[in-house]
Amino acid sequence: MAAVPGGWRATGLVPAGAGSDARGRPEPMTDRVLIVDFGSQVTQLIARRVREAGVYSEIVPFDKAAAALQAQRPKAVILSGGPASVIGVEPPRAPQEVFEIGVPVLGICYGQQVMCAQLGGAVETSAHREFGRAFVEIVADCALFEGVWRPGAREQVWMSHGDRVSAPPPGFRVVARTEDAPFAAIADDDRRLYGLQFHPEVVHTPHGAALLDSFARQVAGCAGDWTMAAFRDTAIEGIRAQVGDGRVICGLSGGVDSSVAAMLIHEAIGDRLTCVFVDHGLLRAGEAEEVVGLFRDRFNLPLIVRDAGGLFLGKLAGVADPEAKRKIIGATFIDVFEDAANEVGGADFLAQGTLYPDVIESISSTGGPSVTIKSHHNVGGLPERMRMTLVEPLRMLFKDEVRGLGRELGLPDHLVGRHPFPGPGLAIRMPGPVDADRLEALRRADAVYIEEIRAAGLYDAIWQAFAVLLPVRSVGVMGDSRSYEDVLALRAVTAIDGMTADYYPLPHDFLGRVASRIINEVPGINRVVYDVTSKPPGTIEWE
Repeated sequence: MAAVPGGWRATGLVPAGAGSDARGRPEPMTDRVLIVDFGSQVTQLIARRVREAGVYSEIVPFDKAAAALQAQRPKAVILSGGPASVIGVEPPRAPQEVFEIGVPVLGICYGQQVMCAQLGGAVETSAHREFGRAFVEIVADCALFEGVWRPGAREQVWMSHGDRVSAPPPGFRVVARTEDAPFAAIADDDRRLYGLQFHPEVVHTPHGAALLDSFARQVAGCAGDWTMAAFRDTAIEGIRAQVGDGRVICGLSGGVDSSVAAMLIHEAIGDRLTCVFVDHGLLRAGEAEEVVGLFRDRFNLPLIVRDAGGLFLGKLAGVADPEAKRKIIGATFIDVFEDAANEVGGADFLAQGTLYPDVIESISSTGGPSVTIKSHHNVGGLPERMRMTLVEPLRMLFKDEVRGLGRELGLPDHLVGRHPFPGPGLAIRMPGPVDADRLEALRRADAVYIEEIRAAGLYDAIWQAFAVLLPVRSVGVMGDSRSYEDVLALRAVTAIDGMTADYYPLPHDFLGRVASRIINEVPGINRVVYDVTSKPPGTIEWE
């Protein structure tokens, strides 16, 4: 179905995707979908699915949506789900102009209900709530379903609602239903307005990603040219425009985010970037040597290295509270980092590997935009004496997009695909006080675990795996004597997006092999357990 021109021209504006370069060719990556967030825990998944279709998308809170519409002029709008009820007192609403500017609109769950409420339909509290897996009957075709679902089919979806549409607005027709949701999907093809009671963004709706692709590409007519190759060129131009002739300093941890940010900025401004690597002595085995070898020797980035392990361990001596440990590590990192920055005569800009989930969290919070550094070091913000402007070239990217950009920049696969590692390092994977002996035991055990995961070919199937040295000791028998030694916990989680996760079902023979190696090779540990807890929605990093 051909896309219908949007209604922006009637307002004197044009859709974001209508720009052209000096030769009259369409500008790449200018089509965008605006996602109006009503507080759903999985709103970020909508943005990810749209971007997977090759279309740029951004999330904006519902109370800031009117301004975003004017500023961004999207080619389509998606209304997310949310915990509120449109039947309640002063429920969250979409800007009315969303339905008047002529661009396609897709309402999901609460988004469908608020669309119906604002356009003359009706919503009721259902006597039979639907949460979890359900099956919809496709009763009619529509532009949204074209190439995805056919009338007469029965399709699995994921439901999460207590209210339901009881009467669609004028102009809408029902295109899918369940026994408890007679208007599970509604469509108005003439105005390109669609509502889904279920969640197409989650993996539990098998064809949901295809529906979002259809909405962005077929219904809205977006070009689908959002790629990391094109983003790389655009980002480099943006860095050069922001920095000008200034100098940039970057805290390089060796993790994916800071590494990609450093490589991108170096490509933009060359040796006017200086990287600082602070070895706080809390890294995994061999990581400090790898960072120096890769970035200084292979990629020839200007790099200052500070071996400050003894300083950090001294500051952490006797400290058991995890938040206190974080603050000590953050404050000490700032001191070491500032000393290194002074060595090169200071800088005008500070590079930071902020990602889009951090941005979403900050703009959605009541406290307003965050000014804290959300880098791998969690340094807790810069002191006022360090007057630098932030350079955040990755701030609109999700983690998987950062990995793709890293490949575009030539970073090796083993670094690009590295599991997330928290800034405080092994200090927070050791509940209780940190001391050199227990730290070394944890480092060696963790190295055995990761080595076996790689040898089994499981590393890339796991989102994050690591060892935790518990503040628990166990009585055991080793050989002809009893032992009273530490207990080690192993974690491995699987996730598509890092926003929700479940434990990875490691085979029993694998776990037995790892446990045997750790107990035999690492003094001080006599028991190994596997953690099968899951990660709830809404938390970004599993530490």
